Amino acid sequence: MLLAIDVGNTNTKFAIHDGKSWRAQWRSSTDTSRTADEYAPWLNQIMVLSGLTFSDVKACIISTVVPQALFNLRNLSRRYIGAEPMVVGEDGLKLGIEVRIDKPNEAGADRLVNAVGAFIEYGGPAIVIDSGTATTFDIVAADGAFEGGIILPGINLSLQALHDAAARLPRVEIRDPGRVIGKDTVSAMQSGIYFGSIDMIEGLCNRIKAEYGKPMITIATGGVASIFEGAFPSIDHFDQDLTSRGLLEIFKRNGGTF
Repeated sequence: MLLAIDVGNTNTKFAIHDGKSWRAQWRSSTDTSRTADEYAPWLNQIMVLSGLTFSDVKACIISTVVPQALFNLRNLSRRYIGAEPMVVGEDGLKLGIEVRIDKPNEAGADRLVNAVGAFIEYGGPAIVIDSGTATTFDIVAADGAFEGGIILPGINLSLQALHDAAARLPRVEIRDPGRVIGKDTVSAMQSGIYFGSIDMIEGLCNRIKAEYGKPMITIATGGVASIFEGAFPSIDHFDQDLTSRGLLEIFKRNGGTF
């Protein structure tokens, strides 16, 4: 089996593939100080709940936007799986796509992995919207190439900034308040973040499509995306497995077996 690890700024996702399907997926808070020996008992225990053990896993691939986390996760794979992990972004690892931006080395590993996952499942041209610590819009060409995109603060980050900067604004749950005009502070904030996010995403998708000049498939992924499922006319697919699928495809393109 394959262990695919996707490290984001806020959460780290661990997923197990058995060669036919994803057996299990879990999320943990990203913590750069967590050692391999601290990851291992947590991961072992949660794997057992799904009927899995470390001995079932034969290979590992890692994608990270947090370089400080890589050392401990690499050691996790070496010590407890007995495999040298593939690492997205390292020399010699082939993505199988062209990166058509001015500075290809600046493209985040997560964005490139998402482009691969989107293209093999949905084709292109496509817009991939990933809602995490940042909200990113990434463009996938008709031939699968990564063609750039947009980066802006994520929804939770925006809410946290409001709470931190304004003494009387509380932390609030992200949800549909049922109406646009809030009748108290909480509902006003929920309206702003919920409907504001919808209109922002709709507006940017329309701008991208107008500039690109061709029909495009739109895919949403990321930890926050599910809150808005069904609320966006312009989004064709909500896919929480997009990054894991991209990691699996990159693993296969580099001759990985498990």
